[in-house]
Amino acid sequence: MPTQDEPQKRIAVVIPKYGLTGGAERFAANLTERLAHNPAYDIHVFANRWNSLSKTISLHHVPIISFPRFLTSLSFAWCAWRLLRRGQYDIIHTHDRIFHADLFSMHGVPHRFWRREIRRKPMGLTDRMTAWLEDRLVRDPGCRYLLPVSSLALSHYRQQFPEADNRLQVVHPGIDLERFSPNSRIMIRQDIRARYRIGAPDFVVLFVGMNFELKGLATLIAAVAQARKNSPGGRPITLLVAGKGDRRRFGRLAAHYGIQQAVIFAGEQGQGIEDFYAAADVHALLSGFDTFGMTVLEAMASGLPVIISQNVGAKDLVIDGVHGYIVDGKQSEEVADRIVALLQLNEQQHQTMAQATRAVAESHSWDKVTQKVSQLYDTILAGQ
Repeated sequence: MPTQDEPQKRIAVVIPKYGLTGGAERFAANLTERLAHNPAYDIHVFANRWNSLSKTISLHHVPIISFPRFLTSLSFAWCAWRLLRRGQYDIIHTHDRIFHADLFSMHGVPHRFWRREIRRKPMGLTDRMTAWLEDRLVRDPGCRYLLPVSSLALSHYRQQFPEADNRLQVVHPGIDLERFSPNSRIMIRQDIRARYRIGAPDFVVLFVGMNFELKGLATLIAAVAQARKNSPGGRPITLLVAGKGDRRRFGRLAAHYGIQQAVIFAGEQGQGIEDFYAAADVHALLSGFDTFGMTVLEAMASGLPVIISQNVGAKDLVIDGVHGYIVDGKQSEEVADRIVALLQLNEQQHQTMAQATRAVAESHSWDKVTQKVSQLYDTILAGQ
């Protein structure tokens, strides 16, 4: 415990939506709630909306002007700056683009790259404002640590901001090892399969995502159709789709390949998603681009092998052939071959791969991520 001679260090955490739906929002909340357990820290969260589980965290409302739209990011940054100036904070840790911070957790890629190369759309006024804020923060030498969530993101930031290279450091997201676990797999597996009328011998490929198109569901449907034709002994292969997207369009695509009965759309699952990993045999994420891809880490924590595209940032955690496979996300034939390869594993090989994926997840627990960020805090505080 801090003494009178060692007062608590005041830590400001900034993010528009704290603890709500979204990868960045969950990352910030999971990390911050654990940092708040450290008696040396006095944590203050600055957000426009929030859902906090800790009584030890102080919450501060940051207004946002959402119309006209280009003022959204600017108004949040400006209002956060005014509120931060009123307090005496030892560290400012932001998860969004603001005027100044000591650490910036980067949950995406450079905005210009995202807009032009991934979304393939011209830069509007809102995009220019977002990019301006990003430029200001990343180029500020006072921001000691720039923390992209994957090597994929780091490479794009390094390319656009070469002067910031020595401040870039990857900090992967963490995982709740109790929530996502292979321990209760048998009981939950039976319950979920019974709910969706999936046979006990079926080999289940799990897709989890909130955007079917961007996450590569079209390629996966084609791959499952081909894998079913090549399945040894005619073992049934089922595609279980959990998430939100254009169900009619992708249902028609499944019908086009003649596997409409083998594709199950379960809808958005929220807090119950961990049960779906228990019901599956492999998780596939074939995104055209994904800065990280939390579902990959969730699957690995659940003891599942994964099939992911080269454009998924979580490939940092995957050794091809050990934890699953890294593939060309547009090549359905290659994906189908990998599905069949996993289906052909014997029990010992399956257990070996399950243990390997779980071991990776255990090395990325939220406790380990919190320890890593705390060390960065201590380095900053020691330099004051």
